[in-house]
Amino acid sequence: MTSTSFLDAISQAMREEMRRDERVFLLGEDIGAFGGAFKVTRGFLEEFGQWRVMDMPIAESGFVGMACATAIEGRIPVVEFQFADFIACAFDQIINFAAKVHYRWGLPCPIVFRAPCGGGVRGGPYHSESPEAWFTNVPGLKIVYPSTPYDAKGLLKSAIRDQNPVIFFEHKRLYRKIRQDLPEGEILVPLGLADIKRPGKDLTIITYGAMVHDSIEAAQRLSEAGYECEVLDLRSLCPLDDEAIYRSVARTHRALVVHEAHLTGGFGGELAARIGAASFAQLDAPVARVGAADVPIPYSPPLEDAVLPNAEKIYAAALRTLEY
Repeated sequence: MTSTSFLDAISQAMREEMRRDERVFLLGEDIGAFGGAFKVTRGFLEEFGQWRVMDMPIAESGFVGMACATAIEGRIPVVEFQFADFIACAFDQIINFAAKVHYRWGLPCPIVFRAPCGGGVRGGPYHSESPEAWFTNVPGLKIVYPSTPYDAKGLLKSAIRDQNPVIFFEHKRLYRKIRQDLPEGEILVPLGLADIKRPGKDLTIITYGAMVHDSIEAAQRLSEAGYECEVLDLRSLCPLDDEAIYRSVARTHRALVVHEAHLTGGFGGELAARIGAASFAQLDAPVARVGAADVPIPYSPPLEDAVLPNAEKIYAAALRTLEY
């Protein structure tokens, strides 16, 4: 077992897949000699060379289009966006090409879009977006959002081996903050399976990404008040593990949905609707939601803290649901 950071787990996954399959290659800005904005690809250029670790100009629409072309020609590109916010520059290529390739022509399009996302790092409004809901509305895309080093490594390896385009969200705040002992040997986590990170019987907190850790912190505090809350980590948003959600709600009879993205139009609304439709008879309280305020993410630390969800806000929402 080796203590591994979230960032190193992602780096290990890519390195192992590049060694396993020579079709895998990387594209992105400053990923070569510089090693990437967060140093995820440090040392890759020396090991794999410039034709498998390709530095791209600041033109996301261009190099994502290039990646899509290579994917349908049999290569497996892994694209790094320096920040998830800039994925918007390649929206057309992802939505109108990558997501529709299989439906239109019956061709595989094995491509992974790595998207460092989220706030809490004082990055301001252009480097702190949580844009997963932009893409969950698009058939043909898979959306993955891990919370631990083990899941990050196992899910990324599975994403690289998948025949579909996968958007792989990585919360920047977790890169060097979260460590976990990883076993030696192969780690693969299937896409589309949720995981109970903390069992409980009184309330289900449904979440993903960095909010898993804030939710566990809130649940531990609630335990001191006599409530045992289950924390269900979705891990994948598309495909979604509906049955894991419904099973948990059937046990606890209460549900709180938590995500860092803005509340209005966030993926939590879809989750709440599904729970309401499928588990209404099981509920003892309305489905509650916690998300970011509907404003751009501020640069000012006190303002950012006020906008983003955290363990204290999750605790308060959970308590209201438990006492309903």
